Amino acid sequence: MSIDGLILAAGCSERAGTFKPSFDLGGKALLIRSIESMRLVCDGIVVVGGCRFPELEALLAALPDIILVRNARYKQGMFSSVQAGLRKITGDAFFLLPGDQPLVKEETLRAMAAADAEIVVPRFRGKKGHPVFFRAGCIPEILALPDKEILRNYIHTKADVRILDVEDPGINLDADTPGDLEKMRDYFLEQAPKKEDLV
Repeated sequence: MSIDGLILAAGCSERAGTFKPSFDLGGKALLIRSIESMRLVCDGIVVVGGCRFPELEALLAALPDIILVRNARYKQGMFSSVQAGLRKITGDAFFLLPGDQPLVKEETLRAMAAADAEIVVPRFRGKKGHPVFFRAGCIPEILALPDKEILRNYIHTKADVRILDVEDPGINLDADTPGDLEKMRDYFLEQAPKKEDLV
């Protein structure tokens, strides 16, 4: 089964106080960290941009294998970005990840991909999170919906949805505010291998 990653990075980061994709997380941009996490399990990666698109282009200039899609309708909301990215998905399945959630564990992604369901939603200690895993058969249905739809509403219409409990705080670590970004940085530093662990 081929799997793609669809990463959403079209917002303007207004509440975060900085352009989130460029936020320094352990010496690399937050968006690059998100891409790296998806690379662990994905054959191809699509990033959808909108606001401050030239900055995204510059950020990803050294990654020519990443497909960067410009959503001119990003102000319509996140669903329009989902649809813009889905038109470039070619795999049998895909992960949908907000660009500000770079700390999902590899074992979480692999467990989701192995689950026998059309849609898989991770849950940590009772709270659902991201990414969400979709089989490619969902793509035509999602593209047929109005671009102001809410993806959660679509998921609720589907019968074959699995909620997968995982031991992974990263599925709920996003960055809407400056405080969120600092919590994310702290968690990243806590999880980073210590020098003595590498000896």
